[in-house]
Amino acid sequence: MEKLLTKLKESVSSVLPIAVIVLILHFTIAPVPDGTLALFLAGTILLIIGMGFFTLGADISMMPMGEQIGAQLTKSRRLGLLVACCFAIGILITIAEPDLQVLADQVPSVPNATLILSVALGVGLFLVVALLRILFQLKLSWLLLLFYGAVFLMAVFTSPDYLAVAFDSGGVTTGPITVPFILALGIGLSSVRGGKSSHDDSFGLVALCSIGPIMAVMIMGLFFDPSSSAASTETPVVSGLASMLRLLGHGLLDYAQEVAVALSPIVLFFLIFQFAALRLPKSKLIKLAVGVVYTYVGLVIFLTGVNVGFLPAGHYIGAAIGSSGTAWLLIPLGMLMGFFIVAAEPAVHVLNNQVEDITGGSISRNSMLVCLSLGVAVSIGLAMLRILTGLSIWYLLVPGYAIALLLTFFVPPIFTGIAFDSGGVASGPMTATFLLPFAMGACEALGGNIMTDAFGIVAMVAMTPLIAIQIMGVIYRVKLTVTERQESRKLAFDMAVEAAKAQLIADLYADNYYIDLEEETDPLIHGYLMNYGELSFQKGE
Repeated sequence: MEKLLTKLKESVSSVLPIAVIVLILHFTIAPVPDGTLALFLAGTILLIIGMGFFTLGADISMMPMGEQIGAQLTKSRRLGLLVACCFAIGILITIAEPDLQVLADQVPSVPNATLILSVALGVGLFLVVALLRILFQLKLSWLLLLFYGAVFLMAVFTSPDYLAVAFDSGGVTTGPITVPFILALGIGLSSVRGGKSSHDDSFGLVALCSIGPIMAVMIMGLFFDPSSSAASTETPVVSGLASMLRLLGHGLLDYAQEVAVALSPIVLFFLIFQFAALRLPKSKLIKLAVGVVYTYVGLVIFLTGVNVGFLPAGHYIGAAIGSSGTAWLLIPLGMLMGFFIVAAEPAVHVLNNQVEDITGGSISRNSMLVCLSLGVAVSIGLAMLRILTGLSIWYLLVPGYAIALLLTFFVPPIFTGIAFDSGGVASGPMTATFLLPFAMGACEALGGNIMTDAFGIVAMVAMTPLIAIQIMGVIYRVKLTVTERQESRKLAFDMAVEAAKAQLIADLYADNYYIDLEEETDPLIHGYLMNYGELSFQKGE
């Protein structure tokens, strides 16, 4: 119970800032209808409760399960089995990822099942690539350079209407179910593989798994006409308390089914490994089962709150500001919301805690959160600029990824893995169900093209942390170098002082100076006098 209360307190501090911002906007420049506001407030409470249960459940069950499966797969030493299992795991957990369903519902022209299956195949394939990287000790920065080079080459032949959606899909795929399991899987794989780079290898799986969906959607876009329908967001109408409770009740039932389907493949895989190889004691299985229940309850409550409560509020506020005479406020307000909203992403807390644990506290979760918040703030500001000006996403993604990939050669390898993992983690359900509808509402009000202007906000949120975290890595390396130089200089100075004192004592004895051993207060000289005194006595002098 104490751990749960701690998690709930953390959830309050994460969710409260964005709730306060929405309330300030409601009472100033973007009044929200009473029903929509009531849904938002109810969603805020559900968000806090859901995130608390989910993060506790992830710590107790999802992470240990992933580590155990990853370690057992590596111990088998059978490459074919490793590849097949990773491919299947990637497909199954992606199909059930709630974030992907949210994005698929908002993309026109393409059937939901087609989009989800395409993305799932991409994740499965690149999870295998991530596994092979760890086994064969391939350098992550070179793989990222290779695959993102291929991505931008494919983008030349991709319809502009699907370009933003493709990059968005890479961000939403790595959501609250996928991230804890894949992170833990990487830790399990690298721990058995061992070696000096095991800590560096622990990160990077999420980074590579974010590339597969981008390529998959680009290929899929060749077979669909983006102009066949228009994207839109429907906001529910709340006429009273009974209507609000009915919407929340339907949401709870819907997500209870979705999350059950989402968690079942992971639990099933774990049970197979338990009976086939792990054979964990009953006490540990009971603890894992309790954690799975916490995870399930937390995700159901969280997703109900964010989809039913936050989505309509985000769309309405975006439309209200976009249609006002002060549409330019979208940029600073978007940056403010982006700064605080990343703290409400459940997978962000999982990653930050994992980074702090793996690095022994040298990279703290607070510094990670601040860095991610700054990166997301910049990304939302750029996304709002695109909506106001119609600027092509090409002009932001190409230089952004070029800078991110260039930085990989100047930072410690572990920062590269963490940075590219952070990109996928930061663009979770809060981005997909609040910021994306916010952008769509603003875009509709300004008369823009939703497919080319509003979509892409998730892609921007996924890109800027790559740069922000690696800049933190550069600063870390500079500080480490300065510290090492200072320690080296201090050591050299101390050695010089010690040598000078030793020489002084030798000179005093050579000149027959008298020094009273009992009155000497300098401990270093006192030590030398003792040594010389003993040597002198032995010589009979």
